Amino acid sequence: MTRVLFIHQNLPGQFRRLIRYLQTRSDFDLVAIGEETAVRREHPGPRVRVIGYPVPDGAGEKTHHYLKHFEACVRRGQSVARVCVELQKQGWTPDVVVCHPGWGEALFVKDVFPQARLVVFCEFWWSAEGSDVGFDPEYPASFDDRLRLRIKNSVLMQSLLAADDGVAPTRWQRDVHPPELRGKIREIHEGIDTTLLGPDPQARLALPDGRVLTRAQPVLTYVARNLEPYRGFHVFMRSLPRLLAGNPALQVVVIGGDGVSYGRKPPQGFDGYRAALVDELDKAGTQVDWSRVHFLGKVPYGVYRSALQVASLHVYLTYPFVLSWSMLEAMASGTPVLASDTAPVREVIRDGENGFLVPFFDVEAWAARVLDLVARRDEIAAVGMAGRATVQRRFDFGTVGLPAYLELLTPLARPQPRAAA
Repeated sequence: MTRVLFIHQNLPGQFRRLIRYLQTRSDFDLVAIGEETAVRREHPGPRVRVIGYPVPDGAGEKTHHYLKHFEACVRRGQSVARVCVELQKQGWTPDVVVCHPGWGEALFVKDVFPQARLVVFCEFWWSAEGSDVGFDPEYPASFDDRLRLRIKNSVLMQSLLAADDGVAPTRWQRDVHPPELRGKIREIHEGIDTTLLGPDPQARLALPDGRVLTRAQPVLTYVARNLEPYRGFHVFMRSLPRLLAGNPALQVVVIGGDGVSYGRKPPQGFDGYRAALVDELDKAGTQVDWSRVHFLGKVPYGVYRSALQVASLHVYLTYPFVLSWSMLEAMASGTPVLASDTAPVREVIRDGENGFLVPFFDVEAWAARVLDLVARRDEIAAVGMAGRATVQRRFDFGTVGLPAYLELLTPLARPQPRAAA
């Protein structure tokens, strides 16, 4: 019996499919630790013992602002360490711990369980050059930002130094880590369910106003956890007037919340970037047929899947940052994807072969390319299927991600005690 402990602030997070699979195996004993709010929102399954910890206090008012994130992570790491100590007192000690280190939860795991194999999920390493910070001239980085990032990475560095293994979803995400730490990190994506996702000629998407979209009409989709600049929402919104004027039949489906997952808050006076950009377009006197733009907010997975399946084209934009599941899931659905020509995307998409690329900031180019590809949607169907084949070959959970993770979950060989002389 292999004992595995999963730790994630937003449980189950990236470990959702892995935890779900391990529950089908009688040779794994699973415990999961997460923030109480996440545990109440989504339980990872019946064969997992789940323990929630209370949201810890943040940094003090007089804490230096570079250290606020660091202090909050230390407090969270302490909360997790206390839960681990209680597990130990109860006689449960893991063979393997799989943890996302981004919020500090991995900091003290090895102090409680020194013999356990610690695997940390190396999602991203912050940098003042060559990635997200300073990429967008509309949101420039200050010298202060550069200094703050160095301290922000301290939590990731300490966690990775303590770990036995690191896992990064893509090669680019692995390579943004410092060379001194990169040797510990394996490239293993958490996996896309390509059996659940795939083309469906009969797919239908019911809209809140009662209309139903199908593959018979031109449909464009845009998806992000939250509608914000990190995922190019401002570029996408500014292309809408040209898109809608250029194709009077085009329907646009937008899925995502109005919060902020990454980056800075929306302009003062606005609840989100959507409101700010609608206001910008209105003040510019731009004519937008909002009756053909459907903001669905955050939706159940089945609705999201139907949206991808009815789409003639899916657009995906991102700063040089973490690659979204949504791009890979759109590709897995057989939907042609037009994406930003940024480093994490170029690792997966080859323009004209398994998808299409456009410079991130070129609003005119985005509009022109969308209109051209939607007009040729039957012709580019083969590119969409090539995209699906790419995801099946490189990112499928069952055949690629799962076997690699199972190898990591094999406990380290422990030295046997020597016989007395």
